[in-house]
Amino acid sequence: MTQPNQGKAKQGEDFDIVVVGGGLVGTALAWGLGQTGQKVAVLDEGDVAVRPSRGNFALVWLQGKGLGMPEYAGWTKAATDSWGGFAETLREQTGVDVAYRRLGGFMPVLSEAELQDRANAMMRLHNQPDMVRYPYEVMDRAALLKEMPFIGPEVVGGTYCPLDGHCNSLRLLRALHSGMERNGVAYRPNHRVERIDPKDDGFRLTTAGGEIRAGKVVLAAGHDSARLAPMVGLEAPVRPQRGHVIVTEKTAPFLRHPTGYVRQTDEGGVMIGDSFEEAGFDTTLQPGVSSAIAARAIRFFPLLAKLNVVRSWAALRVLSPDGFPIYEQSTIMPGAFVVTCHSGVTLASNHALVLAPLIAAGGLTDAFTVFSARRFHVPQAA
Repeated sequence: MTQPNQGKAKQGEDFDIVVVGGGLVGTALAWGLGQTGQKVAVLDEGDVAVRPSRGNFALVWLQGKGLGMPEYAGWTKAATDSWGGFAETLREQTGVDVAYRRLGGFMPVLSEAELQDRANAMMRLHNQPDMVRYPYEVMDRAALLKEMPFIGPEVVGGTYCPLDGHCNSLRLLRALHSGMERNGVAYRPNHRVERIDPKDDGFRLTTAGGEIRAGKVVLAAGHDSARLAPMVGLEAPVRPQRGHVIVTEKTAPFLRHPTGYVRQTDEGGVMIGDSFEEAGFDTTLQPGVSSAIAARAIRFFPLLAKLNVVRSWAALRVLSPDGFPIYEQSTIMPGAFVVTCHSGVTLASNHALVLAPLIAAGGLTDAFTVFSARRFHVPQAA
């Protein structure tokens, strides 16, 4: 049955703002835009889409982010700081608990050399000019055992940041869709955008479900933003990077804190994910890769060897050339924006609470210049 704000668009339907993309980035933006009282629609390709949102690890993570772009560390810290209030607002509005917990996160390591490399990387990160300061700790095995008593004998230590956390990302997507509907946002599945043309101080979008007009358009279509951005005078040079995820059967709670590779969900299952593969748009599950990340996870937590795997899949990250987000407003078509990033869960609060109001009000501030795709054309010193 078609929901009140779903279904096929009326021919020539008009909106104040159209968001192209129905994943976590697009829905967070649309949820925030819906709070502004403007008439908003989300155009979604449908379940045939690549859907990076299906493959995320559900971390709300700050630790280690921003090496090479300290502004990104500040942006990420702001997101993690506002995530608690964001989750509570979603719960109050929709009744959906996204199971957000900010108990701190660990990055355990399996050798002294790896521990030293990680400590050095964190030091370089925090020594950058204009770097936002946040607490972290380099821990030896004895200290780590006090917090994670189930680590394996090969674990020599790790790093810890008290500002890290995690959530239930499937509930997050559900809450955002439910909140969009409550805010009057129209959701249009099966509306892959074929063309975007300027028209009457706005835009005409030719989609698989008909023509739609909008005063502003926000491209949050993940990999497909690379195709759409040039139509509005922007660029989104993103590429796919494949990663594998494993989920085990539910087990008794043993892992209170998330790690960068293994986390226990609020429902009891254990998620494992630690692969980075340059494989184009191929999402074929590779048993060898799954076996390798499972074996490594067991070295961290030997009790995992006794658990059955219930699901495993491969999904695609959305990565810019330097791995950082692209946020930009078109200079030749000022009502057009592109928003693309890898960390759609972590940055969801910023997208909803910061970016969306700015877009609704008219444009991005100078603080976002650093995130422009123009950075990829700056000549490098010899």
